[in-house]
Amino acid sequence: MNEYVALELIRQRTAERRAEAKNAGLARTLRLARRRRATEDALVRRPVPDYVDGTFRPADDQLPARHVSAAS
Repeated sequence: MNEYVALELIRQRTAERRAEAKNAGLARTLRLARRRRATEDALVRRPVPDYVDGTFRPADDQLPARHVSAAS
């Protein structure tokens, strides 16, 4: 095989490997960003409605929890 052809094949394959490595790194970065965004969105998400019609119970209307003793 001609040495110039071999050199060009080596350069082409090296460029392909670098592009694959760059894409793999980009994919890894995107996955990490998506995971971080999911955890941040979990804290900011809208609350689940209290009632079927989608309304919420006002905070002053909530009843305090009653603790029932086990002895009764």
